[in-house]
Amino acid sequence: MPASYLFLLREAAEELGVGVAIADLHSLVTLHRTRGSGLPVDERVGFFFTCRRWAGEPRLMEPDKAAEPVVPHERLVLDGLRAANLPAIVAEGFPDAVSHR
Repeated sequence: MPASYLFLLREAAEELGVGVAIADLHSLVTLHRTRGSGLPVDERVGFFFTCRRWAGEPRLMEPDKAAEPVVPHERLVLDGLRAANLPAIVAEGFPDAVSHR
């Protein structure tokens, strides 16, 4: 199994307390975001997946690390998913950012 898949499984367990099978993950969106500071730490790409089956009860595993319930870039993805108008690639924080379907 490629290391990137192991990362997904580990994050589901660490962040949500659930077990997930790779076959149940489906690519949703790639989000390229910047804060415009020019610092490498502020330049990120996130890969979001959907999953309709898992083992366990999803919960916030590290509440002491969560400054807010949903961070803004994740809220952007959730709002697009809810509105059924989420493109495959989203750019956030760039001047004249264009999202692509």
